[in-house]
Amino acid sequence: MRGFSTNAIHAGQEPDPTTGAVITPIHQSSTFAQDGVGGLRGGYEYSRSANPTRTALQECLAALEGGRHALAFGSGMGASDVLLRVLLRPGDHIVIPHDAYGGTFRLVDKVLQPWGVEYTPVDLADVDALRAALRPTTRVVWCETPTNPLLGIADIAALADVARTASARLVVDNTFASPYLQTPLGLGADVVLHSTTKYVGGHSDVVGGALVTGDDELAERLRFTQNSVGSVPGPFDAWLTLRGVKTLAVRMERHSDNAERVAELLTGHRGVETVRYPGLPDHPGHEVAAKQMRRFGGMVSFTVAGGRDAAMRVCAGTKIFTLAESLGGVESLIEHPGAMTHASVAGSVLEVPDNLVRLSVGIEDVEDLVEDLRQALDAATR
Repeated sequence: MRGFSTNAIHAGQEPDPTTGAVITPIHQSSTFAQDGVGGLRGGYEYSRSANPTRTALQECLAALEGGRHALAFGSGMGASDVLLRVLLRPGDHIVIPHDAYGGTFRLVDKVLQPWGVEYTPVDLADVDALRAALRPTTRVVWCETPTNPLLGIADIAALADVARTASARLVVDNTFASPYLQTPLGLGADVVLHSTTKYVGGHSDVVGGALVTGDDELAERLRFTQNSVGSVPGPFDAWLTLRGVKTLAVRMERHSDNAERVAELLTGHRGVETVRYPGLPDHPGHEVAAKQMRRFGGMVSFTVAGGRDAAMRVCAGTKIFTLAESLGGVESLIEHPGAMTHASVAGSVLEVPDNLVRLSVGIEDVEDLVEDLRQALDAATR
């Protein structure tokens, strides 16, 4: 069995048989010539249905997640939408995390609920709470671990056992961890979801999503629906994502190194109330994270003493951390979730603390990152 970085660089990416090019070409073609009606060359006819550059990305992602099938999408939300179209029908029930990503909540609450789908937010760190929330109509348990933005941890193997007894599918959004740090299919999940915009692509220059599964029948249903609704990435987007994934292992190691140092600074700063990072021994999910993750990743959240205004001042006061949404790129980002990525959950049971700040810790020199945060916190909370 080949190692992670070997697969990241080679899986689905053999040298071009015609030219010998070692990098997968961008097949920037909408249609493909046929040798007679139905005589497809390599199985390609129209790029909405399949494209060779997208195929290379999909084969690579399947290898990294340990699945038999991967489908690449135009965005993470596009992947989520197609998956839930396939798995749910009016009258069905889905369990979501009580601190789910705002975009996921918006899709479930504002799009699927009017269609007739019911949902229950649950603290998925509590397996008994999941059991209590299950109904005869539950079809999906939707898990993030770590969660966005509160960095909660759920035991994937335990959730898989509970979901299986209810004949429900366990979906794990693996965006924060990436396949380098965590492989949910090996722990019993049915489907893995990624916003490949984030760590997989890794350079803040492409938007994309992916689904990975080992279920042959489900994969066929997903492909049919994806083709039917047209939720696909262009060849150049697939190529950019494939280029990014080659360095995923080395980037995730540096992200994790830097995040550990940042968490250490925050833990000792007088202007910080709480720090949420799974690598900290006092994090409630630390032991589970240590069991199922290779390392603890590059995302850190913290609450600021002095409330919302102080948190806003911290976000505005950094010079290296850029105030921006998204995450997982090589550059460090800072944001106020309540007013930015998670504004859609305001007023709901998923509302996040108004003094919460979320960091996507990049791969810059860590001394510069620590000093940047220190000066911003000092100025904002003096």
